[in-house]
Amino acid sequence: MSTKLFYSFLKWVAIGPLLRAVFRPSYEGTENIPRKGPAIMASNHLSYADWLFMPLGMKRMVRFVAKAEYFTGTGPKGFLQRVFFSGTGNVPIDRGGATAAEGALIAAKRVLAEGELFGIYPEGTRSHDGKLYRGRTGIARLALDTGAPVIPVAVIGTDVIAPPGKKFGKLVHPRVIYGKPLDFSRYEGMTNDRYILRAITDEIVYEILKLSGQEYVDMYATEAKKLADGKKPAKKSSGSAKSGPTKTGPSKDVA
Repeated sequence: MSTKLFYSFLKWVAIGPLLRAVFRPSYEGTENIPRKGPAIMASNHLSYADWLFMPLGMKRMVRFVAKAEYFTGTGPKGFLQRVFFSGTGNVPIDRGGATAAEGALIAAKRVLAEGELFGIYPEGTRSHDGKLYRGRTGIARLALDTGAPVIPVAVIGTDVIAPPGKKFGKLVHPRVIYGKPLDFSRYEGMTNDRYILRAITDEIVYEILKLSGQEYVDMYATEAKKLADGKKPAKKSSGSAKSGPTKTGPSKDVA
């Protein structure tokens, strides 16, 4: 209860009104957000400011996972980090998982089991150039394991407000568009089928693409960043620009 109260205070009193007054964000499709029950908010990721603007257009709390270190720090700085990250709805990655990705899924399942909204970025990291990249299949596993609907979300303009590598860019009016819920119950019991996981992930990214209007690149964002930095990417990444991810079937890379 204290977390929700603090979250509400920040959203409706301390930070939210300031963001609305300064940036005047616009929101579309808010009627697509369920009034109650679990749902996965799947958004593109252009800037560190996304997690501020994406939840601002809805009444419900959206929870994200964050590094466990933010919840275990000591001293004045550690205390402030714990208060802020806990109070803004973040949950620590469960270190009981074999990997950080598995730990994030465990934490996400707990949030959805409590009937709350969980925010996730299918690309896995921020886009360094404003393009939309191939999604990681963890979101498909989460959707199948929990049965929660997926709400595609497009955040537009935050990369101008806070460009990669900078704390602040230009003052613009960001847009957030919430798409219609996606139901994947037809794939129930197929969590171990990697082709199904890829097809679901591609469908989610395709819906985000339609909302955002971004250019799509059939490569993981981390690999694209390596190319941009002059590093050698993994062999399996094609790097080809496409109009959008395959909606009717999986791409060649089913990882």
